[in-house]
Amino acid sequence: MTLNSKIGQSGWHDLMRAFGFSENNETYDKLIKAYTEKHRAYHTLEHINACFRHLTRVTEQAINPHEIELALWFHDAVYKPFSKTNEEDSADMAASFLVKNQATQDVISRISDLILITKEHLAPETQDGKLMLDIDLSVLGTAPAIYEKFEKDVRKEYKRVPSFIFKKKRKEILEGFFERKMIYRTDYFNEQLEDQAKKNLARAVRQL
Repeated sequence: MTLNSKIGQSGWHDLMRAFGFSENNETYDKLIKAYTEKHRAYHTLEHINACFRHLTRVTEQAINPHEIELALWFHDAVYKPFSKTNEEDSADMAASFLVKNQATQDVISRISDLILITKEHLAPETQDGKLMLDIDLSVLGTAPAIYEKFEKDVRKEYKRVPSFIFKKKRKEILEGFFERKMIYRTDYFNEQLEDQAKKNLARAVRQL
């Protein structure tokens, strides 16, 4: 894994300075620990690192790029495969962190919203929301080998689920994305990843 500069401690410190916060090293360590939990296979530091790579490419398109960056750090901080409130719990963690650092309510609300839209992956209304969602879904448009690893890693996270149940549910999810008029909401991601995402999804559905 080639590390993006944002994922290291120095990158975290740069982000904290952008908000006017102290270094918050304990929170950084807490996030790193969360993303290296043993039950994770896809929702790991590698996923966050990939998100940061994409954010770096579209930073100039964002209204508040540092808010997207912090939202990405927290968006899968709480991940329990059988929980229905992972996104809400992650948003609460981010909000608590922001309150502790005396962020304004507007900032807290925007970052919480960015995290929460990754739950249902529905069409966001703001530019930053569109970028957040496209970044989170960027794995759908990766090269076939990378996409296949993604599917295998998701299956590992749900290894306790019987195969026939997993395949049924997974097919429903993938078909939901495939049937959308557009998977990606911003021009950059639509142009770069849309066609490959459709191919990956079609192949994955056939294989289930």
